[in-house]
Amino acid sequence: MRPLIIGLLLVALTGCAARGGTTAADDDGGTRDGGGASASVPKTDFGTLEDVCGPGEAKPSDAQGVTDTEIKVGVFTDVGFTKKPDMVDAAEVFTEWCNAAGGINGRKLVPVTRDAKLMEVRQRMTEACAGDFAVVGGSAALDGQGVETRLTCMLPEFPAQSSQVQARGADLQVMANGASLGYNDYAGFYNWLLKEKYPSSKDAVGVIAGDSPVTKIMVSQHSETITGLGGKIAYTGLYPARGVSDWTPYAQAMKDKNVKALMFLGDWNQLAKLLQSLTGIGHKLDWVDTTNNAYGPQFAELAGAALESQPSYADLSGMHPLEKAGDNAATRQVLDMFERYAPDAEVNLPVLRSFSAWLLFAKSARACGELTRKCVLENARKETEWTAGGLRAPLNLSDPASPPRCWNAVQATPGGWQPADFGADEGSYRCGDVAHRYTGDYPAPLRLEDVGKTMADLR
Repeated sequence: MRPLIIGLLLVALTGCAARGGTTAADDDGGTRDGGGASASVPKTDFGTLEDVCGPGEAKPSDAQGVTDTEIKVGVFTDVGFTKKPDMVDAAEVFTEWCNAAGGINGRKLVPVTRDAKLMEVRQRMTEACAGDFAVVGGSAALDGQGVETRLTCMLPEFPAQSSQVQARGADLQVMANGASLGYNDYAGFYNWLLKEKYPSSKDAVGVIAGDSPVTKIMVSQHSETITGLGGKIAYTGLYPARGVSDWTPYAQAMKDKNVKALMFLGDWNQLAKLLQSLTGIGHKLDWVDTTNNAYGPQFAELAGAALESQPSYADLSGMHPLEKAGDNAATRQVLDMFERYAPDAEVNLPVLRSFSAWLLFAKSARACGELTRKCVLENARKETEWTAGGLRAPLNLSDPASPPRCWNAVQATPGGWQPADFGADEGSYRCGDVAHRYTGDYPAPLRLEDVGKTMADLR
């Protein structure tokens, strides 16, 4: 998973298909906003995962955030800045479903929103350290600011996604969507675009990014990857992270450099405007990597007719596309759970990633006799073929430096997103074809030893 930059980037997506499975239709607990009660969802199973949540006789635990009846977990978000409630919605839907099934061996999950508002990560992490058992299913754009605090208080983390190099792959963390530490998640995707789909573009790739500490490192890493695959970066541009009013100068600069392909690392609202500017001055690109944050109806609507002349793609990094939910019970189940518990909320890629993290935490916690942080973390690290019940392609979570094995791509059209013809060879995914290990000197994720701790301090 590419580190996802400032929270401005999160967008919505939809899907529709048939339902099925053992249901909790008779369980009336947890329906929010008075709607969605007709949605039919499995009661304790999720996809291929059996008995994820359910009743039981929980043994006494003196772990922080744990009582005889509850488990308090923090959920990081930038909703106060982005106004995008994806992580909050995912937490509410998953925990309502899990608690209706019986919780974690009888204990209810209690999600506590930790709103970093972009710049308050350290403050929220200090609060989480004071009360939470773990932090689960969330993300913060500047998450690197909270790692030292989290490690000092020995707080485990199961994030939906991670942005900064200090945070991604740090100790006491298991990323349910893969850390791929030291590797570029998008090497297979770029290799396909450069060598198979649009070979004439390989010597004329441009990159534009929002001007922030996060994206500057990403520009270097993605540029290195393109070069390592035999391509050439012909243009690099930075724009103010909050956006620009007129993208024509950027479009003209790309035209002057004869840029044929674009990697865009920023807000998809701004990308839609750039594509329109490129179209307006008559410069057509071979391909655009929108970043998978753009994977949603709003981007397609904003970009509109420009998508006819500017082929735009997103690599979903092995997450099953919502457009094919009818082919995948786990994806369909997420949609049904939202219909039941949060019918007015949006389902998007961050939500799917958050669900993967919640499922990993719940499965790992339920398998513990006495609930401890050490037990949950160790159980999560035993997963060598994690698919989140079928939501995604398998990942080896036992090794954060394991390279990404599978990828998949979708294309934006004026009518919405569609699965791309990228040469899938294992179901909905393409697997095992190429990987790129970084050779540049990039900051390393924080370790326990950096804060004077060891794994022996974990209880």
